[in-house]
Amino acid sequence: MTKKRRQQNAHSSLSFTRITKKRIITYGIIAAILSGIGIAGYKSMIPTNGNSPVFGIPINHFVKAKYSAGSGYAWVSMSSGTPKGLRGSGGGGIINPSYVFGKGSLQSVHVINEDYETHSKHNFNIDEFNVHSKDLAYYESQTITFVADKPGNFQYYCSIHPEMKGDIFIE
Repeated sequence: MTKKRRQQNAHSSLSFTRITKKRIITYGIIAAILSGIGIAGYKSMIPTNGNSPVFGIPINHFVKAKYSAGSGYAWVSMSSGTPKGLRGSGGGGIINPSYVFGKGSLQSVHVINEDYETHSKHNFNIDEFNVHSKDLAYYESQTITFVADKPGNFQYYCSIHPEMKGDIFIE
């Protein structure tokens, strides 16, 4: 093999491994996107009353804020049947339902404001577990995840409408 041919082979193999400015920018953008996704995923696993991520599947509860002329402002269960954790014998539509959670369980409360009548804002709070939603305008929703780590009886409520309240029992 001649010297010229060796230089050509060396040059052609270098062209595949050459790092250009365009490649550096592309790799940087990909790394930034993947880092952002990783950080968001990590933070989404941290419950409101915790400092580190919890690996597990939460028990989901769906409640909506409603108003009716007959019963006034109330939280209404959107679960059908008798879901685990819901105290009562009926299906969905329980007004200001009481919940029973096992101690140490991961819980997610999905709150939606469906107050069509007054279009009032509502929020969902459980002080003992640092659960505080934002003030939800009509048809806004928010999911709050927390660990039920304290046994006892607790109350959830709306700070805007004090009559919207219910009980949580942690066994």
